[in-house]
Amino acid sequence: MFKQELLAPAGDIEAGYAAIYYGADAVYLGLSKFSARATATNFDEPALDEFTAYAHSLKRKVYVALNTVLQESELSGLIESLDVCTRCHVDGLIIQDLGVARVMKEKYPHFEMHASTQMAVHNKEGALFLKKLGFKRVVLARELTSAEIKEIAAIPDLETEAFIHGALCYSYSGLCMFSSIEYARSANRGKCLYPCRAAFKCNGNKESHLFSMKDMALQEDVLNMPVTSLKIEGRKKSALYVAAVTDYYRRILDGKGADKDREERIKQIFSRPWCKFHFNGKNKNVTDRDFVGHRGLLIGKVENVSHGRVKFTPTHKISRYDGLQFDVAGDEKPFGFSAQKIFVGAKSVFEVKAGQAVEIELPRGYPTLKKGDTVYLASSGEVKGAYHYEKPKPNEYRNKCDIEVSVEISGDKIVASCNGFEATISGNFSSANDKKKVCEAVEKSFAKTGDTAFNLKKISINNKNGLFAPVSLLNELRRDLYSKIKVERQYIELPEIIGNKKNFGKQSFIIKTDNLSNLELLDLGKFTEIVYLINPNSDIKSLNKLPKNKIRIALPTVCRHPVLFNDIINKLLAGGYNKWEVANWWALEVLPCERLDISFDSSMYILNTQAMSMAAEIGAFRVTLSLEDNKLNICNIIENSKIDTQIVVYQDIPLFTSVGCIRNNDCAHCNQKPMWFNLEREGRKFKALSDHCQMMVFDDKPFCIASEAKDVKADYLRMDFIYRLYTAQEVENIVNKLLQFENISNCMNGNFLNNNL
Repeated sequence: MFKQELLAPAGDIEAGYAAIYYGADAVYLGLSKFSARATATNFDEPALDEFTAYAHSLKRKVYVALNTVLQESELSGLIESLDVCTRCHVDGLIIQDLGVARVMKEKYPHFEMHASTQMAVHNKEGALFLKKLGFKRVVLARELTSAEIKEIAAIPDLETEAFIHGALCYSYSGLCMFSSIEYARSANRGKCLYPCRAAFKCNGNKESHLFSMKDMALQEDVLNMPVTSLKIEGRKKSALYVAAVTDYYRRILDGKGADKDREERIKQIFSRPWCKFHFNGKNKNVTDRDFVGHRGLLIGKVENVSHGRVKFTPTHKISRYDGLQFDVAGDEKPFGFSAQKIFVGAKSVFEVKAGQAVEIELPRGYPTLKKGDTVYLASSGEVKGAYHYEKPKPNEYRNKCDIEVSVEISGDKIVASCNGFEATISGNFSSANDKKKVCEAVEKSFAKTGDTAFNLKKISINNKNGLFAPVSLLNELRRDLYSKIKVERQYIELPEIIGNKKNFGKQSFIIKTDNLSNLELLDLGKFTEIVYLINPNSDIKSLNKLPKNKIRIALPTVCRHPVLFNDIINKLLAGGYNKWEVANWWALEVLPCERLDISFDSSMYILNTQAMSMAAEIGAFRVTLSLEDNKLNICNIIENSKIDTQIVVYQDIPLFTSVGCIRNNDCAHCNQKPMWFNLEREGRKFKALSDHCQMMVFDDKPFCIASEAKDVKADYLRMDFIYRLYTAQEVENIVNKLLQFENISNCMNGNFLNNNL
């Protein structure tokens, strides 16, 4: 059995040191730019340099997460970040953006590319394609079962990484657009506002946290995961949390088992209720509908409240100043306070043991607590002091630049040179008794790089006359040379933009649907293409009524079982349907792309010309620009594009795409047929669709930018009638407006007019 990597998070250098001390084999972190945890402290270059040097001294690895999508104006900043990673000897980069992948492959091939979980790799086919694209490792979607993880992990010569502990997102990572479309804070750009944690009314019922996920905690199930790397989530967590969780899983991996005391410590530091998500199969008990945030360790139930004191019998020791929390019916967050006064009987005590009845004095303004309310130990002074960790002295470690030095000894001088820099010592140098010892003295002297930025990789010595060189002069020569050497930073240009643009004519319209009856009242002559989103049971015979040369077949973004599409794909290919649209990496693996006309959908997140060029290299002839993007950037990349471009002018955007289900039934008795829900949050209205174990949530208002898109020079403008139910008459009415570049009433435009995305 190969040794698995335990991968821990670091939002700052202290968390990194804690992770290493408690047994992490590798640490992942973010820089000040392009990190999906933009609000974490993150690392500047000096901190990154110091940390990687220290980690490498202990044979540990460091990965940097550059896992956001970039706009065109940010590409120069990408070069700066990649240069920093090069200078700091980072082991690999975790990325999402196709443009970042292209720049790395062409200009920074020394780095390992790891496909971020933001790339939503959720099946074997997607992983296989990214392997072909040059990724050494794929970070798997959290939603996968044990069997699915094992299938992907069995791919030869591909490393796999899976989350084992920490916060969960309701939506597939990378496919959540709620925060972006509704609040202009994109999760794909590291700015998520976590709207999944909010409370929603469902079908007029009282508010509940329908989408607020529990935390993942696989515990000893990690021993059944054949992945390369076991990943702990938590770049926004404290060093204390990182230490505790890393220590807990290090012990499990080392065969010492899941320690109950350590588990309790983690829950006291930070913890929502734990679950195993879908690791062991479908699981609906993965959300916490009643409360949000940190709960702590469950230690008892309220027995009585009287005279400003709450009485209960804890199952765990409590000390003065420990933090307690209580679930209070009707409040979405627990009520918490620091225990200032503790009583056992009439006696004030500093500490109470487990099993002792205790009374705690409540602070002023406490809410109504009832018998049976749950009590948690939310913080503990003892735990805060339980995770001491050692770290190096400041500036003790740094990465050094490899240099090659030449030394020439002649009768009247010694000359040392490196990278065009030169130092000279004059003198009268006579023959040496032992020429070999002179060479050894030169090598030993110049190997002393001390606190310089250099590491002597190679030294060439020319002493053909066998002359003697005093050590004192060699040391002086070395100091002089090393003080002169300057490592020039080479400016790296972005790779050339490429493509095979086809459309140089008039802008045209495209219509997309998942229900061909939507087209019955339309004049299809007004459309260049009809895009048909299929599922394994789609009635493809109905396509015979439509002009084949206009048909493009679209595959869905999420497909847990691509084998279900084999039959319908083969029939369509045999029928001569050669235009296809892909929305995730798996589709590029199952299609014979080299002989097809391929278009990328918006979920491939194209926001820069490097991503466009990468799409062209993969084989795409057209890209659909991101629904999250703004007009300013869209116009910029269209102007510089060498591939056909398309923007969506009308769509019901899936804000969440999830395996989480809000139906009030158990999976065994579910017919899985489509079911719609009406949601409301602070005056905003939403629709939710549950269909065959997949949830999608939509704004009640469709996205529409027809009037704003009039002066955008995209080659194609697409209008989508997918996911939600439309009548043919409704479609005709909407289409007539869109064709005239008119917005429909009661619509929204997402980030399109937001210049500060």
